[in-house]
Amino acid sequence: MNEMKNIQMADLISAPDNPFKVTLDTEMERLIESIAETGIIAPIIVRPTENGKYEIVSGHRRKYACEYLGMATVPAIIKDLDRNEAVIFLVDSNLQRENILPSERAFAYKMKLEALKHQGKASVQVEQKLSRTIVAESCGVSDAQIQRYIRLTNLIPPILDMVDEKSIAFTPAVELSYLLPEEQTMLLSEMEYNDCTPNLSQAQRIKTLSMQGLFTEERLSAIMSEEKANQKERVKIPADRIRKYFPKDYTTAQIEETIVKLCEAYHRKRLRDRDSR
Repeated sequence: MNEMKNIQMADLISAPDNPFKVTLDTEMERLIESIAETGIIAPIIVRPTENGKYEIVSGHRRKYACEYLGMATVPAIIKDLDRNEAVIFLVDSNLQRENILPSERAFAYKMKLEALKHQGKASVQVEQKLSRTIVAESCGVSDAQIQRYIRLTNLIPPILDMVDEKSIAFTPAVELSYLLPEEQTMLLSEMEYNDCTPNLSQAQRIKTLSMQGLFTEERLSAIMSEEKANQKERVKIPADRIRKYFPKDYTTAQIEETIVKLCEAYHRKRLRDRDSR
């Protein structure tokens, strides 16, 4: 079934466990502007549910933009997909985007891997080529890189957010994913106390402590309190002083980027004022 029709917003439901965030960021603002000017060029993809609603398979961002513009309906193509087919379609369609967060990629790879396993491909194929390799080939990355990204799903949310915000680099984050949740919580406290994040060497040593059953708060603190040669002076502003000036769904990275842009604009204005004297 490949039926096309305009569907009421109230009849659309999001895909469960959709790993791709839908926020009012710069990319979304451009999409809203485009739809306001030309409408939806590519209909969203949905599948029918048992309660008469339609689950979005591809097009969560377009649906958000249409809602933002006050549209009552959205053009959609209805496909007869089972749950596993829908997951694979969802992941493949979203991985084509340019700006994807590490956490989005991590959970997307994991979801597609599990969907392929549940699909029950021919047993010979599964034996000869592991599902992870199939995911890697379809996504254009190595098997090892798929495994590293999926490791990130073991991080507690606050640390995973720091990976998305680029406060923690990808490779150290993979090493930290081997820590137990309670060890990660202790690490989070140490990062906040020392106002720094572990580099690769520190992350590897912390992982070793955990794997060997030698992880303690004292040993963790000793590693995290090391002064790094590349540590830079930082300006700290309490979040409660500036949060009210930004949209509620803005991440720390988006706030920082906006502040830098405002500072650059302020600097250019000062230069213009000086030259006009």
